[in-house]
Amino acid sequence: MATSIRLNTEIEQRLDFLASHTGRTKAYYLREIIEHGIEDMEDYYLATEVLERVRKGQEAVHSAAEVREELGLEN
Repeated sequence: MATSIRLNTEIEQRLDFLASHTGRTKAYYLREIIEHGIEDMEDYYLATEVLERVRKGQEAVHSAAEVREELGLEN
């Protein structure tokens, strides 16, 4: 799937420099950045949704002691 984005001048220059000095394409680095960064973005944005549900009392919260007990990890 082809996608286009606008980059600010500084990022574009940094990407150009990296590509020209490593012999790889800008597209290669953009794919790498997206593939490695999307997991962090998912974690962040999905976690903020859960946090909002916790704050509203819509999400169950358990203490570490409760979890250990439930899993049979208490001595």
